[in-house]
Amino acid sequence: MKLSKKLLSVLLTAVLVVSLAGCGSKTNTGDNGNNTATNENTKDTVANNGGDGSGKYEIALITDIGTIDDKSFNQGAWEGVEAYAKANNKTYKYYRPTEKSDDAYLQSIDLAIKAGAKIIVCPGFLFEVPVHTAQTKYPDVSFVILDGVPHAAEEGSAPDIAKNSYSIFYSEEEAGFLAGYAIVKEGFTKLGFMGGIAVPAVVRYGYGFIQGADYAAKELALADDAVQVQYTYVGNFDATPDNQAKAAAWYNEGTEVIFACGGAVGNSVMKAAETAGKKVIGVDVDQSSESDTVITSSMKNLSKSVSDALTSFYDNKFPGGTSVSLNASTEGVELPMDSSKFTKFTKTDYDAIYAKIVNKEITIGNDSVAKDASGVPADKVKVNVVQ
Repeated sequence: MKLSKKLLSVLLTAVLVVSLAGCGSKTNTGDNGNNTATNENTKDTVANNGGDGSGKYEIALITDIGTIDDKSFNQGAWEGVEAYAKANNKTYKYYRPTEKSDDAYLQSIDLAIKAGAKIIVCPGFLFEVPVHTAQTKYPDVSFVILDGVPHAAEEGSAPDIAKNSYSIFYSEEEAGFLAGYAIVKEGFTKLGFMGGIAVPAVVRYGYGFIQGADYAAKELALADDAVQVQYTYVGNFDATPDNQAKAAAWYNEGTEVIFACGGAVGNSVMKAAETAGKKVIGVDVDQSSESDTVITSSMKNLSKSVSDALTSFYDNKFPGGTSVSLNASTEGVELPMDSSKFTKFTKTDYDAIYAKIVNKEITIGNDSVAKDASGVPADKVKVNVVQ
């Protein structure tokens, strides 16, 4: 029997619609660069994130322009979102802004709320002004900002945390102290600190690193100035040939280990270390999988802090209107001992120094202890500030 042209056209269209619908039901486990605030196809990265199929995502994370697999701040925060959402059957999604600007961040927040977000996690100080705007614009939505506090755009504006916002900081000086202490106990004395931009968090990491190295040197009864630290801020958070060249020069001049404290700057340092056969200390999250040169990482417990914030929100105990600084006593900072490549510094050593920090047996100055790194109190460590 012959089919009319009109009927044949209808049948072919129906087949095509069914085929396309089948393809569109799958989720994507990666980010191909199209996951931006202006693209409504922002992807959920784990199958069945949509849960009930309604297309609503009640937990959102906005990246600071990077990806959620950056092996750094975004990833650490995302892992906390993911862990809580999976354990509690919540829908969740991340949004990647089109550019690094207040307007782009606000566009991503708008998109997240249109998609049903009840609570939004914003990792990094770049969100301070956007969250300040959003907390007033969306009083029924809660915001968690990491390493920052909401404030108006005008320079010098005071912190202004609304009851629907929660600000989380970390005691980076304690995390840096742990790394400096461990690396000197491991036997290294020619150290480097390569920070990104001298924002407070980066400065605190570096100042703690110096103090930890000094404390270990005193325990080991090393001579004055026995530990040398090359110290600089490169002025960016990027992987660049210049950053790699600077790290390579330090290694060639005798530096044994560099604490790479600047986001993607670490990738440049790792490449230099691989060529030189030297070591790297990672930052923010466990970066051991990035390179065999990573001996340990000076970590903020981003995942736990985000998961804890989400727990408080869903338990109706959200600490809105407050700012906290998480430290060793709250398990806010740590070294990843299970993945660290120490041969002398043991878990027993780590637990002992960690307990001293928790019990306040050690005083660790933060970024207010000196005008620059050369003024950080230290007897056994000589800091060479490199411009």
